[in-house]
Amino acid sequence: MFGIPIISNNKGIPDPKAIRGAPTRRMTTPGKRVRRWLYLTLVVSSSALGAWMMFEILRPNGLTVLECVLLILFISTFAWVVSAFWSAAMGFVLQLFQLDPYSLRRVRRPTGGVLQTRTAVVMPVYNEDTDRVMAGFESNIRSLAQTGQEQAFDFYLLSDTQDPSLIKAEAVAWRDLQQRLGPLAQRVYYRRRIENRGRKVGNITDFCEQWGARYDFLIVLDADSLMTGDCVVELALRMQDNPQAGLIQTTPMPVCQDTLFGRFIQFAAQLYSPLLSSGYAFWQSDNCNYWGHNAIIRLSAFMSSCGLPSLPGRAPFGGDILSHDFVEAALLYRAGWDVYLVSDLTGSYEEVPGNIIDFVKRDRRWVQGNLQHLALLGGTGFSWISRIHFLFGALAYISSLSWMCMLVFSTLDAVLRAISSDVFFSQAHQLFPSWPMIKTGTITSLLYLTMIVLFAPKVMGCVTTLIHHRRSFGGALALLVSALIELLFAVLVAPLMMCFHAFFVLCVLLGFDVKWDAQPREGRIVGWREAWQRCYPLTLIAVIWTALTAHFSALFLYWLSPVLLGMLLAPVLIRYTSSKFFGVMARRLRCLVVPTELGHIPILQSIDSTMKAIKATPLSLEETVEGSAATPLPPVPIPPIQYQAMPKQPLKLPRRDRVRRRLPSMQQGVLAEVPGHVVSSES
Repeated sequence: MFGIPIISNNKGIPDPKAIRGAPTRRMTTPGKRVRRWLYLTLVVSSSALGAWMMFEILRPNGLTVLECVLLILFISTFAWVVSAFWSAAMGFVLQLFQLDPYSLRRVRRPTGGVLQTRTAVVMPVYNEDTDRVMAGFESNIRSLAQTGQEQAFDFYLLSDTQDPSLIKAEAVAWRDLQQRLGPLAQRVYYRRRIENRGRKVGNITDFCEQWGARYDFLIVLDADSLMTGDCVVELALRMQDNPQAGLIQTTPMPVCQDTLFGRFIQFAAQLYSPLLSSGYAFWQSDNCNYWGHNAIIRLSAFMSSCGLPSLPGRAPFGGDILSHDFVEAALLYRAGWDVYLVSDLTGSYEEVPGNIIDFVKRDRRWVQGNLQHLALLGGTGFSWISRIHFLFGALAYISSLSWMCMLVFSTLDAVLRAISSDVFFSQAHQLFPSWPMIKTGTITSLLYLTMIVLFAPKVMGCVTTLIHHRRSFGGALALLVSALIELLFAVLVAPLMMCFHAFFVLCVLLGFDVKWDAQPREGRIVGWREAWQRCYPLTLIAVIWTALTAHFSALFLYWLSPVLLGMLLAPVLIRYTSSKFFGVMARRLRCLVVPTELGHIPILQSIDSTMKAIKATPLSLEETVEGSAATPLPPVPIPPIQYQAMPKQPLKLPRRDRVRRRLPSMQQGVLAEVPGHVVSSES
């Protein structure tokens, strides 16, 4: 399989002695307990240091109730930032020395390999832009066909579309797609559900129950996902060669962005994501997370252990599990399967909303889904890392509310201190004055520590890219200039995102539900009216906040200026960063350029040409209904149903049913059979 002799034992598992020293797809994680405790120790100790410094700053003049609340908010937000910092730091070391985060050896990707398994590639869609869906779907198929291993894959477009006009458009587009694909259409199927039961989860569950028994693996794509054929084949080979793996997640990179905002997001993701992904993979080892798409899943494991129950109570906290991917990863690991995140595999792409308004609309849906995860912390059988995934998913948005509250309370504390700065006798019969004490050294140290934790990951990403990949970003000068511009943009936009996320969290906490409609994916310019309507409350609050702080505590205004500036400029930022004109101009100036633009990536060029071809030859619905168009190929019949139920899993397991995991010892090729699943065990 790897171009060298492989000797197998009686269980069909390759003998490691036969492939020693050669690149292998076998995923091993030596010392995973040490890694996890190292990460936990670093995060806890760093958080404790920041908490102690903040306590020392507040303590000398006596802790008021307001300052106690401020201290608690600081500890929670600082710990959240520190956790990301140490993941980035671990990824920095791995990226700097080009080490695989699992084996800790130099990255050497194996070549070759023949697939002996069957994989279904599915794309669930719901009221999406039909032309974009078909163009992406076709590009994925054609890229896979170029590998010569397309016989191991079938493609399914799983439509939950409910809009009547889009249903008809899909029928037209599907007929045209079959015509363009020719012989390739024999492996491509279309299924539309009448009712959108269970949203995306219900769509995938329906496929698994009806056709899952026909396949070994499942690759899930979003409506905007693109994966090269080489990436898809490599994923299937890795899953085939790691029988203990239940899921392998890639790191999707944003692409095809023309607006200025989209280019900022695209540049930041392609520059910093490899660093963070490597760090996450290092300490999470075989208990990584799932992001819902661009991943490969072992169907037998998924169907036996990932049927999602409904949460008790009513929405927004009860009902259907909305952010299903985190939960499915936790259920797989609870059942004894390994969940991996690969950071070295290229060719996995996605598109993101091209302006701030559409971007935060997407986040609004995720806020409710991630806050639901707090109810899962009490589930039994989940590993502590899975619980961290649940907690971090919620904190990703709760931290915005915490930051906002901390800034408000800090301002209030500064104003109260300014008002009472000349009051040295605060009690009726006080004998000695209360002199205000300011620990300038500690304040400065905490400021530097916070800045390091916030901005060091960006510096680390630039350093590793300058050493290994600077040409992919247009050269050292272009990379540094782009990184500085992205940093400035991040500082300005962060307060705006914080305010939106804080508002969304409050809405969920107050019981407001959210509709999970289709995402806007193509870039569009946001008009002044819409920009002002969306954020005028933030701008007015910023004006009042600035005036009050300047009047009572002008010195504190300098600390708040980055936050207030972003809020004051919110309409301007939303309007101009949605511009395609400035985005295209930035590309021409080689600013914010990324490897996917400078390199030759056929699938990205294919989707552009396919979109142009589709839009150039529109076909009316009347032609389809009346049959006056060219005679289409006969429709490809969908495979026969082989029904297999996907049982719902309890969130609380009886003690006798809990799986005690062991460190995998695949070197000796020992697999212990457990009813309903497989676990790795030590011999």
